[in-house]
Amino acid sequence: MKKITSIISVLAITLITANATAQKLPKFKSSITKKVGPTEIALPYTDVNTYLGFAKQGNEDEVKGGKKFYYIYVWVPAVAPELGIRMMSPAGKGKYKNAIISDEYTANKSSKDFFDTYVTLEKSSILLKNKISEDAVQNATWTTLKKNDDSSEMPKDPKGRSYNSLLRYKSEVSNPLKALTAGLYRIGFTTYKTGEVNGTFVAQVASPVKLPGVGVAKTIDALLKQIK
Repeated sequence: MKKITSIISVLAITLITANATAQKLPKFKSSITKKVGPTEIALPYTDVNTYLGFAKQGNEDEVKGGKKFYYIYVWVPAVAPELGIRMMSPAGKGKYKNAIISDEYTANKSSKDFFDTYVTLEKSSILLKNKISEDAVQNATWTTLKKNDDSSEMPKDPKGRSYNSLLRYKSEVSNPLKALTAGLYRIGFTTYKTGEVNGTFVAQVASPVKLPGVGVAKTIDALLKQIK
């Protein structure tokens, strides 16, 4: 009996440790590599902007392809060679330096709800900061640059599934629609399967070069206050 109790205790500790580890993001690495001896090592992004939020049922921004989409708007102030986007739900217990913390997250940070993240990176036809407005955003043309559902690079969710998302997008300089120029972008997020999106999340936008003046916000009004 003592042996069985001991095994159960070890398993419980292992599960608790695994769950704690699952909720901490590792360094966000770019696609740029450096050769160290015989090994190619991926270099971490130099510029990482973190947003902590909460998505709730019935508060989606758009229904597209039968899926309920939520958006986070991103102002990119200069040309970038690459952008990295990743999202994890729930947000976990990690400490994020200089994170943008939404009121919704603060009010719901103790929530145990989480969702299967699915993210897109979209570029708008708005290239100048002084052209950003609610009306302009509604009438803008949006080009999807890349999308991701599940990434094995991301921590697993509390149920042990690799359901969190990560993408890296390299600028296509020969194509104005797909080049990472200064302008307004957005991260679209939903779930892979049609259903409700509910829970806390952490989203990060990263670049291999410093981009002073980046803005990340859930609404256009909040974004304009950040980048004024």
